[in-house]
Amino acid sequence: QVQLVESGGGSVQAGGSLRLSCVASGRTFSNYGMGWFRQAPGKERELVAVISRLGSTTNHADSVKGRFTISRDNAKNTVFLQMNSLKPEDTAVYYCAARPGDTLYYAQRQYAIWGRGTQVTVSA
Repeated sequence: QVQLVESGGGSVQAGGSLRLSCVASGRTFSNYGMGWFRQAPGKERELVAVISRLGSTTNHADSVKGRFTISRDNAKNTVFLQMNSLKPEDTAVYYCAARPGDTLYYAQRQYAIWGRGTQVTVSA
């Protein structure tokens, strides 16, 4: 079992950039596929990006494709979300999640381990 802690959120103007980090406890981080999700006020939590346990494959939601990039550094037990060209509609609490396995996991129900989230606010 791992524990996840997100950081790097903040307030930026539209067009700006942020890099989110999610640090995992334990020595088995490389066994987990990871996902980033977000939840805006009044909306359901939605998928942002996913990455396989060794970082060999990724996928990104259409709404962020070309602007956001998920990556990981297993030596540092960390997954990142680089967010560029931010838009006001990106405003949300961003969560990382972990799922043991060898492939990508897209559904929230597939993840049992979640961080507490970090707030991202993008102003026009």
